[in-house]
Amino acid sequence: MARAVVLLSGGLDSYTAAAVARRDGFDLYALTFRYGQRHAQELQAAGRVARALGVARHLVLDLDLSAIGGSALTDATVPVPMDRPADAADIPATYVPARNTIFLSVAMGWAEVLDAADLFIGVNAVDYSGYPDCRPEFIRAFETLAGLATKAGVEGRRFQVHTPLIALSKADIIRLGMTLGLDYGLTTSCYAPRPDGSPCGHCDSCRLRAAGFAAAGVPDPAARVAEAR
Repeated sequence: MARAVVLLSGGLDSYTAAAVARRDGFDLYALTFRYGQRHAQELQAAGRVARALGVARHLVLDLDLSAIGGSALTDATVPVPMDRPADAADIPATYVPARNTIFLSVAMGWAEVLDAADLFIGVNAVDYSGYPDCRPEFIRAFETLAGLATKAGVEGRRFQVHTPLIALSKADIIRLGMTLGLDYGLTTSCYAPRPDGSPCGHCDSCRLRAAGFAAAGVPDPAARVAEAR
């Protein structure tokens, strides 16, 4: 069975992308980063998702981007934007500088060690918060980089970065996940969870998630979990 490295954050997008990889017959090697994020509940969610997917290995790496700062997700002095108008042309304070470039680079290195050529990432260019590293042109450029920056690439192996969700709306992603039998109650999306871990309901990620479930016509099971706390 071919191996694939999947970036797993604990959110519904990465869960769905990894499930697509499993559906397509890949043996999953999940990679999660403890990068100094303030919303650390996602690390527990990533563990739950990895177990549900039956991954071959779940690697959690420490890579403290809070030392660099520059993002509301890693710097407690920068407020997480709340209830802001959706505008994909505006890059919000929750953008983490070069995050997907860094994460994919590490995933590429692990894939080379595993003799794998396939990487999966749950980026989305439709319902997203304006991040430049979620766009198709970034993914294409990274695939070019992978062919030039690795021993495997120089020797002729073509790395492919799979982005099965990139052209889907959030509602379509949820519908896809339902066909794959996913339990979204395992996931978390909030950028600024309350002390008990429940979602704030006002950050970009919470609002995109809520709108997606509403448009898909299904209740969010994670909301029921939060209400039960």
